[in-house]
Parts: sequence; structure tokens; C-alpha cells
Amino acid sequence: MRLSLAALTALIVAGTAAASVAQEIKAIPLEPGDKSYMLMLNGPPETKSFRSGLVTLEPSKSVGVHNSGVNEEILVPLEGQGELQFANHPPVTIKPGMITYAPAHSEHNVLNTGTGRLRYIFITARAE
Repeated sequence: MRLSLAALTALIVAGTAAASVAQEIKAIPLEPGDKSYMLMLNGPPETKSFRSGLVTLEPSKSVGVHNSGVNEEILVPLEGQGELQFANHPPVTIKPGMITYAPAHSEHNVLNTGTGRLRYIFITARAE
């Protein structure tokens, strides 16, 4: 398939415009309604590497064991109490007023250990 110079230029301009519009300043409300998970930033091309979301866990519920791969992860608790659990490390307490960190390639889980809901924001960024 051969593109004319005008068509190729139009594609480049459109791609450049989309990239410049995609990474813009945002203000995102933290009211997901009755959803337990709300994606806030979805990574490229919306951001360079950040991805974030709001998670709500009912008492005794967890997100499930997962691995963030090449991404490091920060948890910012908004309400409630829980644990960031690792296979080979004691659990780390999650509660408002502190943040927690999970390194890249670490298998971990988040568990609500409180009597009310646990709400937190996760933020991941490519570490490698």
C-alpha cells in the first residue's frame, strides 16, 4: 500500500495532535457511584506511564493476588484499614495518613481488615 505525501502528512499531523491532546491537565472526581473499581488514568497515550484507579473493598474482601510486572505501585488510602500483603514479607498496614509502596515484580494483595469499607487510590508507573 502506498500513501501519497499529502495522506502521510495528514496522518502524522493527526497523530501528533492526538498525542498532544491526550496528555493534558485533568481533575477527576472520586465518586464512582456503586462501582468497586474506577480507572482514573489509563497510561499511554493519556500519560507517559502513570496508571491509577480508585478501589473500594468491603470488610474481609481483597483485590486478589497480582503482580504489577514492570510497574511499581503506590497505594494512597482514603478511608478504612487494610493490609498490603506480600509472599515473603510481613503485611504492611494501610490506613489514611500514610502511603504504601509495592516494588516492580512483587506479587501482592490488598485485604480489607477493618469493619468498614476500605477505599484507596493506586498509582502505578513503569519502573524499567
